[in-house]
Amino acid sequence: MNPSEIRQLAGDVLAGIAPEADLGTVAEHEDLREALDLDSMDFLNFIIGLSQGSGINIPESDYPKLFTLAGLQAYLQGQG
Repeated sequence: MNPSEIRQLAGDVLAGIAPEADLGTVAEHEDLREALDLDSMDFLNFIIGLSQGSGINIPESDYPKLFTLAGLQAYLQGQG
């Protein structure tokens, strides 16, 4: 997946979880949970949606790597 596809997937997944959240307002290295006011269940659902949408299994031990857009992109590009 390229960065544009990853950002699109993240936006699509996020729209189903927190429709009011705007991924476009989040800086690359900003914590997504804080920036988008995602609670732990929202973030878990976000990870599950990313995993399903990308076809990449994301183990719980890797969740901290996905706290930022930069981390999310690096992770999914490295796994894909």
